[in-house]
Amino acid sequence: MHSNWAGNLTYSARSVARPTSLEELADVLLAGGPVRALGSRHSFNDVADTDGVHVQVDALDDGRPAVEPVTPDDGGAEGEVVSVNAGLRYGEVSRALQATGRALGNLASLPHISVAGAVATATHGSGDTNQSLASAVEGLEIMTPGGELRRITRADDPDVFPGTVVSLGALGVVTRVELRTVPAYVVRQDVAADVPWDTFLASLDALTSAAYSVSAFTSWDEPAVRHVWFKSVVRADAPEDAAGRPVVRGLAPGFLRWEDRPVHPLPGVDPAACTQQLGVAGPWNERLSHFRLEFTPSAGDEVQSEYLLPRRNATAAIEAVRALGPRIAPLLQTSEIRTVAADDLWLSPFDEPSVGLHFTWLPREDEVRAVLPDVEAALVPLGARPHWGKVSALDPRDVVAQFPRFDDFRALAHRFDPAGRLHGGLVGRLLAA
Repeated sequence: MHSNWAGNLTYSARSVARPTSLEELADVLLAGGPVRALGSRHSFNDVADTDGVHVQVDALDDGRPAVEPVTPDDGGAEGEVVSVNAGLRYGEVSRALQATGRALGNLASLPHISVAGAVATATHGSGDTNQSLASAVEGLEIMTPGGELRRITRADDPDVFPGTVVSLGALGVVTRVELRTVPAYVVRQDVAADVPWDTFLASLDALTSAAYSVSAFTSWDEPAVRHVWFKSVVRADAPEDAAGRPVVRGLAPGFLRWEDRPVHPLPGVDPAACTQQLGVAGPWNERLSHFRLEFTPSAGDEVQSEYLLPRRNATAAIEAVRALGPRIAPLLQTSEIRTVAADDLWLSPFDEPSVGLHFTWLPREDEVRAVLPDVEAALVPLGARPHWGKVSALDPRDVVAQFPRFDDFRALAHRFDPAGRLHGGLVGRLLAA
């Protein structure tokens, strides 16, 4: 028996396979029975569960470097796209890219998550112009339950590619992921404290556009937003104040109070695990995530939920959750507000510019699940969709109804896996809805 990262879920799988070659992986799949890929186990629900065999590809050696440049199918320049082992963690990929002068456009809060797992669940970072991590994918290599290795790319397979990226693991075991890169860049991180709620809501667009990536942290019952983290790309023409910090349109110089010591997203927690703050410039991969790869960000004693909503409903959604603050705050470690740009992937919740409301709960799951229906009753009418890998009380039928291309995805999943061997846990309930 094994569990997820947080320890709030014990998987049903009877065994775990860690093939070291494509041939071994094919043998596992051809053996028959239920099977599911398992990444870094950072999902808080049973989206990755199976009562058969779990397959991890972190030890897979297909004879190629773990990170290697490829020539894009659309004729782009060599090195703009890299092929990576699907089991690698983003922190490992980002270090390899930085060493060659390349970068990803964005990173999630944790660099510890696996590439394939994050992509399959539409995991994201923050930024008005930054899409989810899945949007950087240009191609995938997937081994189907029948042992066939298929390569699907944005350029060669435009009709089905948008359905294969955020796939919830329902198509097969992803072995390689091809990611679009950009030239490496430098980022600084500054944290503003105690932004009044009325200012935050009135200046939301100005605040989130003041830096490349912006995150706000709150417990919802506080008189002000506890912290707003600004991650700014350092460039000669960037607007900044006299100390080099970002300028927020419409706010008087000196209005924001800047922290003069590092902070952690969770109040009172030692910030040693966090990436460098206080405006110290550094490589993108050492600033965009909230946490450092070499540290475990917490002991994992938590439960997480997240809801993604149309950006146009951000103010109404924030006010709705604030109204629930007295019920939510006693169960919270912290909550994060982020923005995400739109994409065209079938199961992505970001079909228009979006805002994410993230909840890191105390490990009191029964109490959390008791309050979630009220949170969802307030947010679903505003277009909220739950993160695929986090805890929600919504009926799978109601979730499926929020994705116009879900029937197309169901047909695609049947084409890859006609016997339904990958239909474990949440995936099975969604496909049956």
